[in-house]
Amino acid sequence: MKIRHGMILAAGIGKRMQPLTNKKPKPLLKIGGITLLERAINLLIDHGVKEISVNIHHLGDQIEKYISDLKSEVKIKISNEKDLLLDTGGGVKKGTKDFKENPFFVINPDTLWNNKYSKEVQSLEKEYFTNKRPCLLLVKKKLSLDNSFKGDFNLNNNLISKNEHNQFIFTGLQIIKNDHLLSFNKDIFSMNEVWAKLISEKNLGGLESNQKFYHLNTFEMFEKISSLSSID
Repeated sequence: MKIRHGMILAAGIGKRMQPLTNKKPKPLLKIGGITLLERAINLLIDHGVKEISVNIHHLGDQIEKYISDLKSEVKIKISNEKDLLLDTGGGVKKGTKDFKENPFFVINPDTLWNNKYSKEVQSLEKEYFTNKRPCLLLVKKKLSLDNSFKGDFNLNNNLISKNEHNQFIFTGLQIIKNDHLLSFNKDIFSMNEVWAKLISEKNLGGLESNQKFYHLNTFEMFEKISSLSSID
């Protein structure tokens, strides 16, 4: 089986990236001449995804125009949160309604995605269908360019847990289905709530990434990553 649907989280305000994000939404910032949004789109398309949903809020008109001008062989639709941010869980719940019972990728363009992740996307998909549970792509803290991360999760035998000594960071890529979101009877909620429920049920899988982790979460980190010569 192949996953043919994907959701890109592009509705963030990007406060910590100011002044870069005062007049341009964070997903449209460029590293190596390619926008963060296009990097996420390319990773999904290269894997065979045929339908992508992108949520928008801050300076959303720019993202909407960017996508309309993008010559792509896949269907890319907009999930509008211009009037009200729904947080990550609520945003995914709204943006993936049309995916029905199909599993889908959720990807955060804050990570610097490139084709080095292609095999790991395939492995994450295999992990999902083998164990039939939501799964996240994680990376050890030592592989992060930003050493300030405290860690999000632990990973043992491809099962995710969480405590005060978390050794892994969430890369921003996951596979999930709508039924795990529809159980939350509200419009605004975080994916952290979804993950906490899945962890309590011992039903959240994980896979370890071996890529150097570049996460554009602050203006300083954007400047640092932009100055690197070895970035694709």
